[in-house]
Amino acid sequence: MRHRVAHRKLGRVTEHRIAMLRNQATSLLRYEHLTTTVPRAKELRPFVERLITIAKRGVAGSQGAEAPAKGNAGNGHLLNARRRVMQDLQDREVVTKLFDTIAPRFATRPGGYTRLLRIGFRKGDSAEVAQVELVGSEFNPRAKAETDARAGDTAKKKGGVGGRLRAAAERLRGGRKDEAAEHESASAVEAKAAKRASKKGTTGRKMGGSSKGK
Repeated sequence: MRHRVAHRKLGRVTEHRIAMLRNQATSLLRYEHLTTTVPRAKELRPFVERLITIAKRGVAGSQGAEAPAKGNAGNGHLLNARRRVMQDLQDREVVTKLFDTIAPRFATRPGGYTRLLRIGFRKGDSAEVAQVELVGSEFNPRAKAETDARAGDTAKKKGGVGGRLRAAAERLRGGRKDEAAEHESASAVEAKAAKRASKKGTTGRKMGGSSKGK
């Protein structure tokens, strides 16, 4: 009976599962997109969104709190939020990005900071694969290929008339080479025929001379 037992175990013990989610959360916040299996993606989304919510509240508390005479309550809210986030994120650069860039981006959004896109099945074990990305990043895995294709089309358009002229010139050069080769082959055939004729003539004269002597 699994009453009141939440979350997926993912075939791992608790320590391994938490370490995996922390590593995936770090990668997702650093690159703003991540490709993994669907069960892992479903477990990663609430894990990351909780961290973003903590960072949002820390930033909002630091901006909205009034500074008392001694100390700053806003800095206290922000420091507490950073400490709570750093329990799960060990990379200081990612924590800085979370508080400086990602949290302000979702300041007016009440939740749902991530998006899950099913992209097919993995080769080998046929596990269903999904892409998790932060809302607003709009990561496109085919962006580079599309950019290269557009650049190629632009180059072709720019080359238009000049490209056709160069192609025609190359074809003409090839035709001239073929004609020259044909001329050379014809002259070679004529030379061979002349050599054969001369050989036949000399042989006949020698044979005739010997017959007359007899």
